[in-house]
Amino acid sequence: MLKKSTILFFALLCLAESVSAARMPKNVIFLIGDGMGIAQIYAAMVSNGNSLELERLKHLGYSKTYSSDKFTTDSGAGGTALSTGVKTKNGMIGMSPDSVCVETILQQADRNGLATGIVVACAVTHATPASFIAHQVNRNMYEEIAADYLNTDIDVFIGGGKKHFENRKDKRNLIEELKSKDYQIAYSIDEVKKTNKGKLAGLLYEEHPPVASVRSDFLPEATMSAIHILNNNKTGFFLMVEGSQIDWGGHDNDIDMVVNEMLDFDKTIGKVLDFAEKDGNTLVIVTADHETGGLTLPTGNIEKRNVKANFSTKSHTGVPVPVFAFGPGAEEFTGFMENTDFKNKIAKLLKLR
Repeated sequence: MLKKSTILFFALLCLAESVSAARMPKNVIFLIGDGMGIAQIYAAMVSNGNSLELERLKHLGYSKTYSSDKFTTDSGAGGTALSTGVKTKNGMIGMSPDSVCVETILQQADRNGLATGIVVACAVTHATPASFIAHQVNRNMYEEIAADYLNTDIDVFIGGGKKHFENRKDKRNLIEELKSKDYQIAYSIDEVKKTNKGKLAGLLYEEHPPVASVRSDFLPEATMSAIHILNNNKTGFFLMVEGSQIDWGGHDNDIDMVVNEMLDFDKTIGKVLDFAEKDGNTLVIVTADHETGGLTLPTGNIEKRNVKANFSTKSHTGVPVPVFAFGPGAEEFTGFMENTDFKNKIAKLLKLR
């Protein structure tokens, strides 16, 4: 007979393994607020009555955003660091500084049998989404980036950029090529919302979607449609969502645009968290690729819901950006992190090879 001490040891070992397994997510939803610093978040919070959905994520940290060649990153190098775990030169997409292709977390998830998706409030060929799917030496190689979407078996991608798939210099019609690979093609949010399964390419705008006040609930609705489709995969899914135009408001030093885009992104976060809370197996991560505008808030009025905004630049800055996490594995995303840490942490939690 086994001794009581031996039985207790194995019981504790099994308990430890079950607790460890319980902390492992089945799905990961990675939300990136392009250009989103803490001042952008707080400006939106004040405007929204001192409250955001973002406050529901209780694990907090910071990400260092410098690139391999600059103190201040661009979205190409910033997105590549987040997606591949490798710092690269500004302007490069999915490549190391010496122009070697590096596998992204989305591609690794796909290789391991997970469903994968991208939903963005910009062209799907723009720097951040491109960093998760493409491998190019220059972020402005939009037609080459569009062609890269056919090189990975991504299940869902939704945003703008239709012209880079259809009206190309090389005369290729990537829309037809996508159809031949069994993609359903959607040109409107209504068509997106009617799609319940299979593969979907949602190319809703010729180039970029309009600003938040015009595009209405495109981002939250497209995100939830993508989740609905991806969740059909019993193995799990990886989804990247970008609030793209927070960055553009920063470049324009337009505080109203920054706030409106932040609130649109926050509404999307709220919908994602509702799903994650109900699902119980989904890790939600929210961060930024960099801060834009050097925004500070020297004064404001909580009751009147307004802030005075000072911008120090029309470009990006090199300051660390906030990280928020919710769900199984969220405790891995606390404290100061390199922007290259995300890929390996996510891969480990999803047990990707």
